[in-house]
Amino acid sequence: MAEGDELAVAHRPDQVSADVANWPTGRLLSMAARLVEKRFDDFLTDRGLTHAGLISLLHLADGPRSQRELAVLCRVTDQTMSRTVDHLDRAGHIVRAQDRRDRRRVSVKITAAGRRVLTAARREERESDVLLGAVEDYDHFRGQLIALINAAASDD
Repeated sequence: MAEGDELAVAHRPDQVSADVANWPTGRLLSMAARLVEKRFDDFLTDRGLTHAGLISLLHLADGPRSQRELAVLCRVTDQTMSRTVDHLDRAGHIVRAQDRRDRRRVSVKITAAGRRVLTAARREERESDVLLGAVEDYDHFRGQLIALINAAASDD
């Protein structure tokens, strides 16, 4: 390929689509993940969230949890969860309180603002043309991804 040809190809959607159609499935999955993650990162950042914060809010939607329990559910260390909770607190998405029965425990509760941003993120993920709204059957696609992850994780 001569110098500059790659730019000419990149500006011809028909050639790009034909090339992508020939990629191995693993490469397609990797590229899709990077593109979706970048766009979703931008969406979350604009709302004072991170992926870790979003997962935390998902777990808090069912009710308050201790910070330790939240760390276990999110599969992160206590230190990582502490930083995530600090960020969520500063953004107004959660409130913290000492547990009345055990003053060493910190209870974390989602706020109304946290519920609104969680709802917006769920809607954006499903409906956005540049995220997963482009997928014809979101629920089936999601189920397939879960099955793939579970199968791959069971080999470890």
